Formats: sequence, C-alpha cells, structure tokens
Amino acid sequence: MRDVGLDILLELNGTEYTEENGYWHKIEAWKVEPTKERPHGIQYCLTFHDNYNKRIMGFDNAHLPPNRKRGFKGRIVEYDHTHEHHLDKGTAYEFKDTAQLLSDFYERVNKIMSEL
Repeated sequence: MRDVGLDILLELNGTEYTEENGYWHKIEAWKVEPTKERPHGIQYCLTFHDNYNKRIMGFDNAHLPPNRKRGFKGRIVEYDHTHEHHLDKGTAYEFKDTAQLLSDFYERVNKIMSEL
C-alpha cells in the first residue's frame, strides 16, 4: 500500500514558506535505511522561525533528545522529538506516520500564528 503522507513529505523536501508577518517554516526530509533510531526510514527536520530567523519550534530526528528520567536503565532509543524554542534540546515525539507528523507540525505552526 502506498504511503501518501510519505510522498507528500518527500515532495516538500527543501520547501521554505514565508508568512505575511515574516515568520517562515522549512521542511527537510529524505529516505534513509531503517535503523533502530529511525525505524520508519525517514530523516526529517521541520522548523518554524520568527522574522529574525530564530527557530521558534521544530520537529526532527537528527539527534537523540536528552533522557529526562533520572535513574532510568536501558534507554529507549527514540530520535523523533520536538523543540519548543531555540534553546530546547528536545522532547520525545511519538512518530505514528508521516501524515500525522505533517498534521502535528502545521497544527503547531497555526497555533503559534494565531497567538501572535
């Protein structure tokens, strides 16, 4: 069965879109060999920036987010995560599929834009 969400995400690779207020977002995504870190076989970085080019929010799997549970033995390897602001090192994101990833990202973009 064809993954239409994946087709859309890959088609959007390299896309940058600027809002009327100068805020902008960028989508980078490409297929990789599946690994335990990226079992879905996709590397991605979806970011939203203010008009000063500072990242406001993002979804990516470029690095392992910090383990926030002290004393946890046997780390679960999850690279999928979000960033709430430019200094945030990441919070785990439960990747379901590419369509949900795009939906979650744009929902957050729209929420931020509506609060400005």
